[in-house]
Amino acid sequence: MKLSRRQLLAASTAAGASLAVPGIASAAPNLVRRDRATLPSGVASADLTPNSAVVWSRADRPGRLVVQLTSHGRFDRAISLRGPKTDAADDFTARLPLRGLRPGQRYDYRLGFEDEDGRIGQTLDGSFTTPGRNRPVSFVFTGDTAGQGYGINPELGGMIAYKAMHDTRPDFFLHSGDNIYADGPIQAELKVADGTVWKNVVTEEVSKVAETLAEYRGRYTYNLLDDNVRAMYADVPLIAQWDDHETVNNWYPGEILTDDRYTERRVDVLAARARKAFLEYLPMEHVGGRDRIYRKISHGPLLDVFCLDMRTYRDANPVPTEAGPVAILGAEQTEWLVREVAASRATWKVIASDMPLGLLVPDGPLIEGVADGRPGAPGGREHEIAWVLSQFKKRKVKNAIWLTADVHYCAAHHYDPSRAAFTDFDPFWEIVAGPINAGAFGPNALDNTFGPEVVFSKAADFPNQSPAGGNQFFGHTRIDPRTGVFTVSLRNLYGKVLWSKDIHPAQR
Repeated sequence: MKLSRRQLLAASTAAGASLAVPGIASAAPNLVRRDRATLPSGVASADLTPNSAVVWSRADRPGRLVVQLTSHGRFDRAISLRGPKTDAADDFTARLPLRGLRPGQRYDYRLGFEDEDGRIGQTLDGSFTTPGRNRPVSFVFTGDTAGQGYGINPELGGMIAYKAMHDTRPDFFLHSGDNIYADGPIQAELKVADGTVWKNVVTEEVSKVAETLAEYRGRYTYNLLDDNVRAMYADVPLIAQWDDHETVNNWYPGEILTDDRYTERRVDVLAARARKAFLEYLPMEHVGGRDRIYRKISHGPLLDVFCLDMRTYRDANPVPTEAGPVAILGAEQTEWLVREVAASRATWKVIASDMPLGLLVPDGPLIEGVADGRPGAPGGREHEIAWVLSQFKKRKVKNAIWLTADVHYCAAHHYDPSRAAFTDFDPFWEIVAGPINAGAFGPNALDNTFGPEVVFSKAADFPNQSPAGGNQFFGHTRIDPRTGVFTVSLRNLYGKVLWSKDIHPAQR
């Protein structure tokens, strides 16, 4: 196998793992024994780059993660790695960074957990292909899973939009937030406005709003009960970011809830528990050893992905008339975004934003999103975005595209200073996708500060339409390595293409 054992050893030792003799971690796939660890939540990989990836799984008891990795498709010739130990403190989850990988190479991996006697229980297989030169890049993106009480419906086949995404055979999957709905109980049956009844698989942890760490974790284990989700995660590397529903609707640091469903009303306490569960269940490369959600994932010469965190550093939700600056990214993240995007040598720079820029997203009488709904100059949270856009122009950033979710319908927006109240920026596209398994809504009102034009949109037939209505949406992108053309499409529950656009790269 053309893989440097020295590089893997260095990487794994830094991660707290050690290299084992090939074959030492051998175990028959799908072995299930009551006296050994099983893998109830499947396997996953994440944050794929040309030279690295993160692999993840969860056991049903304490143990040490063991990984077999091969580029031959033959596990009898695999390199074996012993990863970190896990126990109840991590909800039996474990992740292992893999570095020193070869660009443009398919890898197969087999994960399991060994007990103190070195006995390995059930193992499951996954795969990924590292980005390489002269290869097309494809990925899918969306958000909003298991919202509004719409969970795993066996009559529909479960979360079948995940199968539609999986069927496109993407290189990776960008989940733009609301991976769970911690604030939305899931009941056995839900009456829909069109007279139909939606039926759910239910567990104890999803029967009420999440407050305890166990309840937050239970939201992730619930989604991973779905065959479509587990199958996709085993084959398609994940890039995950979070929005509000991983904690509670429309939250901001320092908030005190008035919702009577909660006994713990301090959002900072809830957010700390939610963050721990998020980082346990959604594997990512921890930048500089920090559990920082905003980060850059380089996918080779064609693409860099910049994941934002619009929750952790925001100010309280403002009133619409607030003219002064109100944080949504915070100073450190805003400066990081401009600096890293300007330094990127990739043809395309995807800004993975957990909220849209030009759509009005209210929080009762307050403003939840970026747009404040006022005509004219930037106000409130628009100030930070205006500075970012103007810096992109000043630093001659080309080919930046914003991808987002949050509003539960799909749309393609083109922003242009010729239509805008604020004009110090270059034109750009924003593509909105989602939900992927939640209630469908929309469309939302536009704010003219940055001059958005709705080129395409598809919304629900009625508010809170169930996934069975077909109005679940994801985006698909393919970048041609020869021309650099960024072909983006919006697709529905069944993968049908609703809209497509070839976006040609500008020259620096």
